[in-house]
Amino acid sequence: MKTLKTLLVLGVLAISTLSFTTVTESTSYKCMIQMINYSGESAYVVISLINPEGEYEKTLYVQGDDEEWYHDISEWWKFYGKKRTEIDAITGATIAGGARSISVIDIEDSKIDTGYSIRFETAVEDQEYYTKDVEFPLTSESVKSKKEGSGFIRYVRLMPN
Repeated sequence: MKTLKTLLVLGVLAISTLSFTTVTESTSYKCMIQMINYSGESAYVVISLINPEGEYEKTLYVQGDDEEWYHDISEWWKFYGKKRTEIDAITGATIAGGARSISVIDIEDSKIDTGYSIRFETAVEDQEYYTKDVEFPLTSESVKSKKEGSGFIRYVRLMPN
């Protein structure tokens, strides 16, 4: 009888624990970044999730794995540099002028059509830094589209993976 009561209590605890666990649904997107033709070093690119208040919420991807240069991406660094936690994104190589890169990023479904944006920042050593090389609201349509850049990025194309 004591064993049955123990099992019953453990079962109730397991069920109540599961009911408080939230599962976040997300979708993977192929993200192609096409750079403009330029000479010089390869670009660092940071892809960030921006909340409805215009603040950084999460780093989705970083192109450039040498942390020594992260401070040059100054707006993002104000967000990431304070915490100095492990980057919550996969880190890839920098992207040269005229080249393209394809990566996969995960975006939580709850962030689509709710005021969130995605931002692509670029920096090249001894050249410019573009805080909002590409930035656009995350909508059902925009996550299947092509967006023009204003700095080192010619365009970005997202499509569900």
